[in-house]
Amino acid sequence: MKKIILTNMGLVKKGEEILVLDRKKDDWPGITFPGGKVDDDEDIYASVIREVKEETGLTMIDPKCIGYIEWNIEDDRHLCILFESDNYSGELKSSKEGEVFFIKTNEIKSYKLSTDMDRILDLYGLKWR
Repeated sequence: MKKIILTNMGLVKKGEEILVLDRKKDDWPGITFPGGKVDDDEDIYASVIREVKEETGLTMIDPKCIGYIEWNIEDDRHLCILFESDNYSGELKSSKEGEVFFIKTNEIKSYKLSTDMDRILDLYGLKWR
């Protein structure tokens, strides 16, 4: 039986721009949104707020769940819950995960996208092609 690994991803919006993470790690390199694993016994909303804060310096306020994406990786099933918010506080700062910056959605195609980022952008309903 496959183990289910619960993860999250948070899209932060600022007017016409979106916050992206240029991930430098060997797994999932390229442009993506901040996020990560949900800790044991952690609330899913608290997890996306924590992950976005750790990776960007920003605190998402009142994130809204907009859907999910899933992957089968080796013997595990990864379920990623997608959130978004245009309300946040804090000061933007990059982390060991990679550089973070705001860009216009239509500019994203000029960057190297991380694995399945095209599917993720479509799930968020972003017009980027």
